[in-house]
Amino acid sequence: MKPLIRTLSLALAASLTLAAAPASAAGQPKTIKAVMHAALTNLDPIQTTADIALLHGMMVYDTLFSWDENLVAKPQMVESYTLSDDKLTYTFTLREGLKWHDGQPVKAEDCVASIQRWWVRDTLGQRIAALATDISVVDDRSFRLVLKAPFGYLLDALAKTGSNFPAMMPKRLAQTSPSEQIREAVGSGPFKFVREEWVPGSKAVYVKNEDYVPRNEPPSGTAGGKIAKADRVEWVVMPDQQTAQAALMNGEIDFIETPQADFIPMLRDTQGVKIETTATFGIQGILRMNHLQPPFDNPAARQGLLALVNQETYLRAIIGNPDFYQVCDSIFVCGSPLQTRSKLAYADDKARVEAAKRLFKEAGYQGEPIVILNPTDSALSSAAALVTAQLMREAGLNVDVQSMDWASVVARRPNKGKPSEGGWNIFISNQSGMTASNPLTNLGLAATCEKAWFGWPCDEKIEALRNEFATAETLEDRRRIAQALQDRADESVPYISFGQWSQPVAYRGDRLSGILKLPNSFAFWNIAVK
Repeated sequence: MKPLIRTLSLALAASLTLAAAPASAAGQPKTIKAVMHAALTNLDPIQTTADIALLHGMMVYDTLFSWDENLVAKPQMVESYTLSDDKLTYTFTLREGLKWHDGQPVKAEDCVASIQRWWVRDTLGQRIAALATDISVVDDRSFRLVLKAPFGYLLDALAKTGSNFPAMMPKRLAQTSPSEQIREAVGSGPFKFVREEWVPGSKAVYVKNEDYVPRNEPPSGTAGGKIAKADRVEWVVMPDQQTAQAALMNGEIDFIETPQADFIPMLRDTQGVKIETTATFGIQGILRMNHLQPPFDNPAARQGLLALVNQETYLRAIIGNPDFYQVCDSIFVCGSPLQTRSKLAYADDKARVEAAKRLFKEAGYQGEPIVILNPTDSALSSAAALVTAQLMREAGLNVDVQSMDWASVVARRPNKGKPSEGGWNIFISNQSGMTASNPLTNLGLAATCEKAWFGWPCDEKIEALRNEFATAETLEDRRRIAQALQDRADESVPYISFGQWSQPVAYRGDRLSGILKLPNSFAFWNIAVK
């Protein structure tokens, strides 16, 4: 399959004005107009793993700890903490002066309720919940967490910037069922969400939180001082990539989170536009199968789909430029300390197809429609869905590609029912390389049955190895366990990676400066606007 769009039309190129965007007029709000990878439809970064909700969460909410540029968990909302000698009791004290966006003070009871809501949804949080014997308020600024066994990843879990995002929110919101979406976005972070200007599917607006008190430290990763230098940030939806690129080149917008690879050479040559990779650990593509419904309730069918996935085919189609992608058979991403090797190998694509046919037959597949959810407003995910459908048809499988926007995919993927009754068989997603690089945070690897991410894999061997990893003390032991997890994943196939890539951003460098490099995300704080 060819990339969706290879060139801009000459007519479009000729019509663009390449002059720099005008600076903000005196007295006018310093505004960043940004085109994000998807529309914001869910305000709850704990209830959903959608990346756009995570980015929204980073705008509005703060976390107890944050990762610095060296991936060390540093206090953020927390002023100080203590750990008992037996490494079982943590006592956390919050910084003074923290306020929610509604003007109320941040209290320890809010954080306790937020943690209890988060740890139901998050795979790493679930481990903390299983170990916790008590989490309780000490006073307005302090709370205590007691474990029945030491867990060295606790602070890292509270600092994570991947899904599910451990956002701290007022107790009245945190008491919402973890399976239900909150309807208010009230945090204590550097930006406030302007609910009155939110048009789901079209626009989201944030304004500077004038009451926010940043830490008195330089920014480092997502840690340190979060200084909102822009007065206003507008996320505008432009599903057509060509329109978005033209708007950036014309100076009508300031930022594109996911510029299409085909357009990058022209953008790079445009006066005033910069192309930069800000997420240093890259991205891993995910094919997620529904383990509850045929045919993928049978591991042979999942192995058959894995056989079809030639990462080079996907990456050429969806990324195009080899400068930005990497074929990687490690479920823990290449370049990470836990990089592994798959023992699976195929001579060529013909061998892949023959293996897939054999395995689907072994699974008892008899031509039933296999429903793939295709998010047409996400160019990358949509292209991956279409590649998947093409490869499956080459293996003689009956594929039903159902096109919808990403918001509809997010709303549909919790459905555990039959595909013919509103369920699904396959959806396309991705996770940051940082999230994928650790067995305890890898979104697709957790095989905790009903508690697992959408798709609900259930595998006792995977979970036993993840439990063993949680107590491993040396890098050598962790690498050994990681390889064992790779071997088991090749058998059980909780998910399939279709490759690894870096996603550069495009922005008006003549208007914006100070963009931070983060392990796995993007932040609008610290960005200065001319």
